[in-house]
Amino acid sequence: MESSEGLRNEEEKPWRVLEFYSGIGGMRYSLIKGALNATVVEAFDINDVANDVYEHNFGHRPYQGNIQTLNAADLDGYDADAWLMSPPCQPYTRQGLQKGSSDARAFSFLKILELIPQTSRPPRILFVENVVGFEISDTHTKMLEMLRENQFVTQEFILSPLQFGVPYSRPRYFCLAKRKPLSSQNPQFNDELLWAPSPLLGSDDCMVTNEGEQSHGCCDKLLRACQPIEKFLELKNFRDEDLDSRIANVSETSEEIEEGNGSVNSPLNQFFVPSSLVERWGSAMDIVFPESKRCCCFTKSYYRYVKGTGSLLATVPGKVKDKISKGEDLRLRYFTPREVANLHSFPDDFQFPHHVSLRQRYALLGNSLSVGVVAPLFRYLFTNQSAMASPIAKLGICSMDNNFGEEKEGICGDDSGKNNDSITGYKWNRSMNLAMASPQMQLDH
Repeated sequence: MESSEGLRNEEEKPWRVLEFYSGIGGMRYSLIKGALNATVVEAFDINDVANDVYEHNFGHRPYQGNIQTLNAADLDGYDADAWLMSPPCQPYTRQGLQKGSSDARAFSFLKILELIPQTSRPPRILFVENVVGFEISDTHTKMLEMLRENQFVTQEFILSPLQFGVPYSRPRYFCLAKRKPLSSQNPQFNDELLWAPSPLLGSDDCMVTNEGEQSHGCCDKLLRACQPIEKFLELKNFRDEDLDSRIANVSETSEEIEEGNGSVNSPLNQFFVPSSLVERWGSAMDIVFPESKRCCCFTKSYYRYVKGTGSLLATVPGKVKDKISKGEDLRLRYFTPREVANLHSFPDDFQFPHHVSLRQRYALLGNSLSVGVVAPLFRYLFTNQSAMASPIAKLGICSMDNNFGEEKEGICGDDSGKNNDSITGYKWNRSMNLAMASPQMQLDH
């Protein structure tokens, strides 16, 4: 067995990372925001438009092909230390058929796991993100069995951006796995599923090991720590007469909204909800205000449908909202793609290529992940147990920014990192230790 001294000269050599199901780059942005000494040696995604977005922002196009065609020799060629995965969630969603491992969309993930013992250099770190519901699936059972058989220790979390100061309810499942002799921080939580970020924050507050244990007091504390939604908006402070004229021009003839390019310079009226839809679906809409500290998860169908796909923003001035009895008078609009990206904690310089349509942007964001949650998970996962008390480790999780030059406090209430721009006290820097390395071999296409 490898000695701990021989593990890649831990503090010097960059972690070599494979990014499976890379999407629009949420994992990679999380590595950057976590200020990790890591190199993405290859990314993989089958979605052509997602790869356009990834290439536009990082200058490298992910390998676009069926992951199931990969073999152990292919993966060995990358000499990777860590495999990061966000596999398709459809087999596990509450709205789906919940077919689990028998769903064809689960096959590629299971294939990757099956390759671990076949490789001559299996990963030392493995990270998995998925929807809540994955943890009770047979795919989850198979995953844990494979990881234990291959000498991995795991810690599992179900976390939401709300727990990190972001007013966005998007709970997701996360598995953090390390292969022995690497050891996890807080080994007392090995083989546990936690519903609170306390181990990441170095705090025992709100420590829960199941959903039912979460107290109202803890939830209230999380909401108080969140910044208001207005801090994440790009379209603010419109004059009432502007809103009136723009709303009057919104088409009321269709249940679906026409596509646009979604840029900041796009006509504002494409984001307002027609009054016919408010009249029909108003009772089923989740309506929030700029001062609200919580909004619902945006799905890939946001903007295409108004029911159950994400929150709608009331643009009527707060001082008169209590006097309004009809939903159409609230002047509801959709969050723009940039605002959805902000709530996912994507950086200011994240962009969509011009040719990506508005609906495609919403769909890609709906399938993405929360950088504000994954970045501290990465800091926790990639830090050795011996480094837990180091200044950087302590600095890392509590102080968070919302990417717009304003500081917000995490639930731990620590003032460390007050003058910094990221959750780890580091300035954002896309190139920092994260250059795309050239693969040592070419995959068969």
